[in-house]
Amino acid sequence: MFKIAVLVSGGGTNLQAIIDATQGGLLKDIKIVKVISNKEGAYALERAKDHGIDAECISPKSYENRAAYFDDMILKIKGSQADLVVLAGFLVVLSKEFVRAFEGRIINIHPSLIPSFCGDGFYGLKVHEEALKRGVKVTGATVHFVDEGTDTGPIIYQKAVEVLDGDTPEILQKRVMEQAEWIILPAAIRAIADGKVVSKAK
Repeated sequence: MFKIAVLVSGGGTNLQAIIDATQGGLLKDIKIVKVISNKEGAYALERAKDHGIDAECISPKSYENRAAYFDDMILKIKGSQADLVVLAGFLVVLSKEFVRAFEGRIINIHPSLIPSFCGDGFYGLKVHEEALKRGVKVTGATVHFVDEGTDTGPIIYQKAVEVLDGDTPEILQKRVMEQAEWIILPAAIRAIADGKVVSKAK
C-alpha cells in the first residue's frame, strides 16, 4: 500500500480530488494516512475527518520558531510512514531541513504553467489576477517535485486551460481547478506510486 500525507491551508478542493480518486478507482490502492493544516478551522480538515482520515492542525504560531515547527512536522509525517508528501494548497514556505528530510518525495500543485506566474508571492487568486493582467490566452496548472526553491523543482505534469473573454480571477481559478489541477494531481500521485516518475533527487 502506497501511503501519502497531504498538507493543506484552506478549503481542500485538491485534497477532495485525491480522496475522490482513492474511492473512484484511479488511486484505489493508495491511502491518505495524514492530513495536516497550518490553519485552525480549515475546511480541508473537515473533509479529511468526514472520510476517516487522520487530520490535525499544526500551526507555526504554536511554536517559538520555524525550526521547532518544522521539526515537529517532520516527526509527525515520518510517524505516519507516508511514502509521499503532497502540498495541496499549503501556503507555508518549507524549510530546507523539511525538504531535505523528504528529498525527492514532496510534490506541489501550482495554478499556472510554470515558469509563468510562479515563485515568491504567487499563490491563490494572485496567480490568476496576474495572468489576466498580462492578457495571456492560455494558462493551466503544474505538478512538480519540491526542491529548496519556490516552484523551481522538476516538473511532472502540466495541463493547459484556455482563458476566455470576460474571465474574472475567481472564474479562471475555478476553471483551472476543474480542468487541470483536479486531473493532474491524482495522475502524478498514480505515476509516482507506480514508479513511472522518479525525482532525480531521490
